[in-house]
Amino acid sequence: MQGLMTVFHKELADHFTGWRGIILFVMVLLVGVFAIIGPGGALENMRAELAAPSQFVFLGLFTRGSYSFIWRISMILVPIVGIVLGLDAINSEKSSGTLSRLLSQPIYRDAVINGKFLAGVVTIAIMLTTTVLVVSAIGLTVLGVAPSSEEIARLLLFWGISILYGAIWLGLAMLFSVYFERVATSALTAIGVWVFFFFYTLTGFIAEQIQTPQAAIIAMRISPLFLFQEAMVVILVPGARTMTEYLQLYTSPARFIPGPLSLGQTLLTIWPHLATIGGITALLFAISYIRFMREEIRST
Repeated sequence: MQGLMTVFHKELADHFTGWRGIILFVMVLLVGVFAIIGPGGALENMRAELAAPSQFVFLGLFTRGSYSFIWRISMILVPIVGIVLGLDAINSEKSSGTLSRLLSQPIYRDAVINGKFLAGVVTIAIMLTTTVLVVSAIGLTVLGVAPSSEEIARLLLFWGISILYGAIWLGLAMLFSVYFERVATSALTAIGVWVFFFFYTLTGFIAEQIQTPQAAIIAMRISPLFLFQEAMVVILVPGARTMTEYLQLYTSPARFIPGPLSLGQTLLTIWPHLATIGGITALLFAISYIRFMREEIRST
């Protein structure tokens, strides 16, 4: 695809050399580290486990604390990063006239939007990789316990799904960037969607109004924040279950206590979550792609 790598390299360089990208990178790193070593962080809540380490003590770095690492990742960090990277991807270039000049070069139109989206996803991946590695290094130094092979596999799975989750918010921001002419409008709309789902997930108000438990679970899973967070808890807390499974266990006459899931069983449990997250990402980008390819772009 002619011009794809040119656009990709240019956008990636802009993300990591501009002040916006630098501030985002530092913010993600600091918030991730603070979730481990700050007041109420993971290390402070793992003192008892350090005396008698469990099978998955290393994963506690990402799940323990008043506001755990995965809570901050799912509810705040990844959505903000995805939105900021994509909110002016198209409309800022249209308003400044650089998009028409770019398309006058031997670069296909689809290479522009594909290159911008790919650069955003890679940027999210680099930020998450650095943050997870720094947090793991701090935990390894303090805990003195190396992660097992299964813990490493679960962290890699967490890393990959987090990138896909970030692509949802990137795709949403790019969708509004394609549809709205003004950057401020696309930014406010994308942030408004995030804020709605943030409080929707945090309070569960709509789900609380539904008397049927199964319907309440479906209502909660409308939120991509809740969907991702539920999947991540199952991955990083092997003894955890989804809300549907907890309901089944609660209503079961056996009333047995569930044990930790193996990695294979975990994947079987969360595959609907992964399919939904991937489907939402593909849908958002497809709509943006079709709209951008059909849009008339006049030279200025």
